Amino acid sequence: MSTQSIIDTERKTNSSKAVSTEKEIRKKRQRKKSTAIFLFLLPALLIYAVFILYPIFSTFNYSFYQWNGLQADKTFVGLENFKTLLSDPTFWLALKNNLYLVGVSVFVQIPLGLVMALVVLSKIRGKRLLNVLYFLPFLMSAVAIGLLWIFMYDPVKGPINQLLNVVGLESVHWLASSDMAIVAVLIVIVWQFAPMYMILFKASMVGIAEELYEAAEIDGANGRQKFFHVTFPALMPTIVSSSILAVVGSLKTFDMFYVMLGGGSGSATEILGTYMYRQSFINFNMGYGSTIASVMFILALISVIIIQYTNSVRKKRGILE
Repeated sequence: MSTQSIIDTERKTNSSKAVSTEKEIRKKRQRKKSTAIFLFLLPALLIYAVFILYPIFSTFNYSFYQWNGLQADKTFVGLENFKTLLSDPTFWLALKNNLYLVGVSVFVQIPLGLVMALVVLSKIRGKRLLNVLYFLPFLMSAVAIGLLWIFMYDPVKGPINQLLNVVGLESVHWLASSDMAIVAVLIVIVWQFAPMYMILFKASMVGIAEELYEAAEIDGANGRQKFFHVTFPALMPTIVSSSILAVVGSLKTFDMFYVMLGGGSGSATEILGTYMYRQSFINFNMGYGSTIASVMFILALISVIIIQYTNSVRKKRGILE
């Protein structure tokens, strides 16, 4: 073997060693990077597992037992709680009331929040003051809002009924009537949460490129056309996210109904959250209450999947078109 061949062989060997060494160094760096990422995420994952995942699995587990929530003894009943729930008229009434709330949240709260965002972004005087006034209800606690509106709905001294009396109408027992109590609480919930959607839409509209509006003006578009052909399509991701928040929030709502009604109007104003609370912590039927909570979770999950699937179909059709 010639000297040149030996030198070429050594070069190839050294080159392959260098490449393998470089690959090992990259792998070590990648392992260190992955380990660092995992260690930073570990506290958040532990908190999520302990306070989110574990309660969800525990709730589903308890739904298969007859248990009062106080004693250690539990009786396994399988799907008996779910069978009882399906034949429970109060559950169906509560679910119907929750569906009313879902409809109001999606078709009233979200459009109202969009209108409020358009107002505060428009060229009107005093829009900074309106921005503060609009967002103020969302900053208040649910208990404070509930007590405030209990006073507003008072049949004798409440400002709403006094205003009705001024125009010649009779006072309305807003929270005592089974027919009006749901409507009264829905009005309060819309008033409380519409500002949240206003902030979401406002943030999205600020991010829309001004060039799109300028191009629309060059094409001769008026204000309405610019909204429906520029603003509204750009807001679709926010609308989808807002719909998910509205549906899930409506299915798990509890505080406002409990503060304002507290069962005073009978089961006609029952919702899934208050019914679950009553069964679990007043009737001490924790197994049945866990069954209601499990159904609430399933309904919320199905709703989110349907919204996401509908949005994905819309995106695919938009791409194809």
